[in-house]
Amino acid sequence: MKIAVCDDDRTTREQIASLIRKQEPDAEVITFEAGEDMIKSQDNFEVSFLDVEMKEISGIDVAKHIREEQEKRGREKNIIIFITGYREYMEDAFDVNAFHYLIKPVDERKFNTVFGRALKEVSARTKQEKLSVIIKHDGMQKKVMLKDIYYIESNNKKVVFHTKDGNIDTYGKMDEWENELGDSFYRCHRGYLVNLEKITAYNVDTIDIINGDSLILAQKKYSDFIKAYMRYAKDGGVVNV
Repeated sequence: MKIAVCDDDRTTREQIASLIRKQEPDAEVITFEAGEDMIKSQDNFEVSFLDVEMKEISGIDVAKHIREEQEKRGREKNIIIFITGYREYMEDAFDVNAFHYLIKPVDERKFNTVFGRALKEVSARTKQEKLSVIIKHDGMQKKVMLKDIYYIESNNKKVVFHTKDGNIDTYGKMDEWENELGDSFYRCHRGYLVNLEKITAYNVDTIDIINGDSLILAQKKYSDFIKAYMRYAKDGGVVNV
């Protein structure tokens, strides 16, 4: 696991690196004292700790660059944790889908909690990347990775898999797929089974997906959906909301 620590304060930089190694001894920790240096490295880190108030280029700007590069290269969003002395910057953190933030001086117990959750999410992503299902389509058996599925839609006697590589239809029942796919998917409506990893927003009757589609959330299921989503997040599931 590659982890970046970018902070122009040497003491904080060394403290964070030390706490990472203490909790995750096998991690490869790379430190930067300037945002420019981290951007120039062009490395892809699973977790990045960014100081918000750096000179020249702020941690917020570094995070924006990271997100732009991930979108351009089709990479999954990595985990960004901000380090700051001022809580007022945290509104900007939501714009780059930050995982969490730590207030200086960094408390070790708080760090362990936040970093522990980050490690669970990285583990869940790694597991998800290896999971797949076999779909029978046009007389052929097709392997589809779970991480590539946005949602599944019921269409008469068929179900349609909406994936990053296009739609795949097959004969089958939603109940069967709901049982097979497990807790990382949720039956938000009798006609939809959504990959919780791909949700970007939701309200009482709608779920927005990372590909731009919106799904119906049955009103009677709203409370259960919230509980299921919170369990999924607590267990280290990838959260994009």
